[in-house]
Amino acid sequence: MLAFAPLHAAVGVAADTVTWLAGTLHPLTGGAATAAAIVLFTIAVRLLVSPLTLAQVRGERRRAALAPQVRDLQRRYADDPARLQSELFGLYRSAGASPVAGCLPALLQAPFFLVMYRLFSTGEGSTGGGTGDAGAGLLAERLAGVPLGWHLSDGLAGAAGPLFGALLAALVALAWWSSRRARRAATAGTTMTGGTGTAGGGTPTDGAVPAVLGRVLPLLPYLTVVAALVVPLAAVLYLVTTTAWTALEQAVLRRPQVSAGQPLDRNS
Repeated sequence: MLAFAPLHAAVGVAADTVTWLAGTLHPLTGGAATAAAIVLFTIAVRLLVSPLTLAQVRGERRRAALAPQVRDLQRRYADDPARLQSELFGLYRSAGASPVAGCLPALLQAPFFLVMYRLFSTGEGSTGGGTGDAGAGLLAERLAGVPLGWHLSDGLAGAAGPLFGALLAALVALAWWSSRRARRAATAGTTMTGGTGTAGGGTPTDGAVPAVLGRVLPLLPYLTVVAALVVPLAAVLYLVTTTAWTALEQAVLRRPQVSAGQPLDRNS
């Protein structure tokens, strides 16, 4: 259990913060104060980690800018895969576009999301040695008369049906939008590299990998919908908020970059 002490402490701090936010918002939002606090807390954390997202996007753009040189290397060393791999790694390293550096921001964000998911899905959050369990208190609060600890398996009577239906519909729409962008990005990446060389514009790989990723990546956004079927309402609110934020980031930060003489694809 000691190995999880830092995580437990972080979840406790998050629970106390959401509880404080709910108390502050109560005069304005009434019985929906805790739900509103969950949304605001999720947005605040996403803003906190946004510099990491920006760093990740910059890395992706640096690697994408190397596409002409990547294609040239692929033509020159088409018959020498070992030399091609070596040259590609050297190119990325010299340009400061390391695939590992591109993954680092995403890895650094993971603890924040783990804390929020654990808080809103399990209600863990006691910081007082067994008293004043703020996390469990969050799941006892209600939204439209439905406890935030309510699961789909608990039934859809009353307001639970319309509420879960609206949230799941939002998640499906966001997943569809994200899947559509992922499919186009995978297609563009395969075209840019000639079907070989780099996966996701960064890592030198076997030519079969981009094709596999092109089939798998568009399906990943729908895992959020699957998760929403088994987690409590508080976690569903978190999933909708963080997924909507991710979609907004995708639209703003990953706009198609227009090169000289290249028309903008307005369908992206």
